[in-house]
Amino acid sequence: MPQVNLPIMSADNRESDDKKIYLLKPRGFCAGVVRAIDVVRIALDLYGPPVYVRKEIVHNKHVVDELREAGAVFVEELDEVPTGARAIFSAHGVAPSVRELAAERKLCVIDATCPLVTKVHLEAVRFARDGYSIVLIGHRDHDEVIGTLGEVPGHSYLVETLEDADSLELPDPTQVRYLTQTTLSLDETEELVARLKSRFPMIQGPPAQDICFATQNRQMAVKAVSGYCDLLLVVGSQNSSNSKRLVEVAVNSGVRSYLANDYREVDPAWLENVRSVAVTAGASAPEHLVQDLVRFLADYGFSKLEEIDLVEEDVRFSLPSELITSIK
Repeated sequence: MPQVNLPIMSADNRESDDKKIYLLKPRGFCAGVVRAIDVVRIALDLYGPPVYVRKEIVHNKHVVDELREAGAVFVEELDEVPTGARAIFSAHGVAPSVRELAAERKLCVIDATCPLVTKVHLEAVRFARDGYSIVLIGHRDHDEVIGTLGEVPGHSYLVETLEDADSLELPDPTQVRYLTQTTLSLDETEELVARLKSRFPMIQGPPAQDICFATQNRQMAVKAVSGYCDLLLVVGSQNSSNSKRLVEVAVNSGVRSYLANDYREVDPAWLENVRSVAVTAGASAPEHLVQDLVRFLADYGFSKLEEIDLVEEDVRFSLPSELITSIK
């Protein structure tokens, strides 16, 4: 991991020398995000631009802008892609109807769906095949949820809130399974699952929970530091589900918290009367944005830096088979 070098404080700033930054680790890019970005970059190197990407490859404005400058063309839907062109599916996954449209348009598809999202899709298909109704816990407009619901729409029911769980009606309450979006709050999901179990005692989840390891690790790091900091700053985009959940986890732990796309969105008023600030980043936020924020905070007297290392993440995902074949 690149080291962040704090500037030496001048004599004029000595009264602020005890201000501290807790830099949380793990933070930033997860394995699925690294894989998705690599897919776009390698495709551009192999085939040259333009390479079309359906939706944002990951939910981060800086990443998308950098890839756009490199030659990626981002579109909302596949009907914007020329027939026969090369198209990449984002890390959030797609419904079968999207794959069918890609085949109809004879697109050369590279699938950058995170393997952990693919796991949820496969679970939905298996549960439906076995005759179960599927309750999907997630956020209605998120790309990942749209794709998962599209796998077996006739068998799937979305639950976003406790009110949704209370009003849910199923064809057979004894034949029901639940799945979750991979980037949810652990605590809120636990509460929703408990409510579903109270209404549907026979409901069961997948063998291993769907909330991904990176989401869990970043939330646990926020909880670990919540008793030591006055403020938590999360680097991430407003449409990043896992980044927004980090803010919620901090607030629920009693720590004031804000989400900022980069240091330029940080209001200096947030730092008033703050002696210690924790910094983390959502799973799609580049590390250089974190370093920029640390330097920004140093200008406001936060001269001490301590990295809080919760767990080492060493997961790596292989590239899609379409790229591996081309590389060979």
